[in-house]
Amino acid sequence: MPSLIVRTIQEMKTAALKASAPILLVLFFLSMHFFPTTAQGVRLKDIAGIQGMRGNELVGYGLVVGLNGSGDGTQAKFTIQSIANMMERMGINVNPSKIKVKNAAGVMVTAQMRPFAKIGQKLDVVVSSLGDAKSLQGGTLLLTPLRGVDGNIYALAQGSVIVGGFAVGGTSVSVEKNHPTAGRIPNGATVEKEIPVAMNEKNTFTINLFNPDFTTVMRAADSINGLLGKHMAQALDASTLNVNIPTQYQGSVVALLARIENLEIEPDQRAKVVLDERTGTVVMGHSVRISKVAIAQGNLSIQIKENYNVSQPAPFGRGQTVVTPDSDISVQEGGEGLVVLEEGTSIGELVQALNAVGVTPRDLISILQSLKAAGALQADLLII
Repeated sequence: MPSLIVRTIQEMKTAALKASAPILLVLFFLSMHFFPTTAQGVRLKDIAGIQGMRGNELVGYGLVVGLNGSGDGTQAKFTIQSIANMMERMGINVNPSKIKVKNAAGVMVTAQMRPFAKIGQKLDVVVSSLGDAKSLQGGTLLLTPLRGVDGNIYALAQGSVIVGGFAVGGTSVSVEKNHPTAGRIPNGATVEKEIPVAMNEKNTFTINLFNPDFTTVMRAADSINGLLGKHMAQALDASTLNVNIPTQYQGSVVALLARIENLEIEPDQRAKVVLDERTGTVVMGHSVRISKVAIAQGNLSIQIKENYNVSQPAPFGRGQTVVTPDSDISVQEGGEGLVVLEEGTSIGELVQALNAVGVTPRDLISILQSLKAAGALQADLLII
């Protein structure tokens, strides 16, 4: 049996490589058809999260200095005004109309504050040009406060900007690699204010599935009830679980969550087929089923060859040399075949049947669309 499977996969790869266009056929869970093994569970922490435990986005406006003439020009008025304000805070009065520097750039600084981040911990920041700077390479971000959506300052950012590219040029030619107007500062921000989370004061907590599904959420509830006792977990909808904290875990919710998040759940999913016509990619789940249907597929190939013949006049004749075209047209229709699929045919059987009549992945996309239109494809069809 394994050798037959290997030969079948190799034949499918060979057929795909012989296609006229670069086509990729990806079949998820196809091995489930050949290997009838038991379903494997995944940890609850990989398919769900605790409500309220998330990162928070921070943003701020700052100045990058030390650029080698690649900063903002005179059109970026906000950069000039920022430089004047900074110098004034340092005790130096400068007329903004007299400022003409190209070694500074106004930037937006963004970072994500991780859940449970504490004062003094470091965050990575992203620095992006706001004006018409050519490059941030070699620049240094000055001290920039980062604010949350509530307007409070949660972190301070400063440091040397790392840019994964460059931009150089002369009067008539320039060379640019990657994106030089955005960069990163690893560990460039320091947390100055915490977001309080009182874990041990809770009597209940809520678990949210990343992909809502009634079957999956009930399986998760059953697993938690099997661990904690009956009626401790209740499914509220397709993605929400409410869990009561048992008495023995009052004051030690962290230990409870550590046990719950490692419970293995067998997630369920809707039958879905994803098509990408730009690359010829087809992704299908193992639960896709086909109703009884007949499929006929054929390819029409038209080849036109143009040959040019030269007609020479006779010696000492008064004729002219002319070029006459000679067209050769050939039409070939191949791949004739009729495939009959029975009720409840799996996706593995469908691929085997279509591969037997020489269907390429590009043809498979059209066939799946036709099956959906005919009502024979029992799955959601998503075209990206």
